[in-house]
Amino acid sequence: QIQLVESGGGLVRAGDSLRLSCTASGHTVDTLAMAWFRQAPGDGRDLVAAISRSGTYTTYRDAVKGRFTISRDNAKNTVELQIDTVKPEDTAVYYCASRSNSFPWAVYGRSEEYGTWGQGTQVTVSS
Repeated sequence: QIQLVESGGGLVRAGDSLRLSCTASGHTVDTLAMAWFRQAPGDGRDLVAAISRSGTYTTYRDAVKGRFTISRDNAKNTVELQIDTVKPEDTAVYYCASRSNSFPWAVYGRSEEYGTWGQGTQVTVSS
């Protein structure tokens, strides 16, 4: 059974950088399509970035393009989210998600396409 544990959240100032990490157990990340979602108070859970099982293809929501980078570290069995030039509107709980059955090239953008979720890590950005 796959388990995902996020880390790296916290309180940061606008303009800072931080790096979120999602550690997988029960499966190696190179067998999974994975993604980061976020949920702000009162909002739904929205895709931030996703990466294909092959690790070759990625996608980002428009609001984070150029500031967020999703990557995979097979040696550490993690998927990471580098956040640069953080903004107050990035404040949310960030969730890592994985999908076991996937085409190697496919990037999945909807929350219902993922079967396993982490517990989330809070990111709070002060202005």
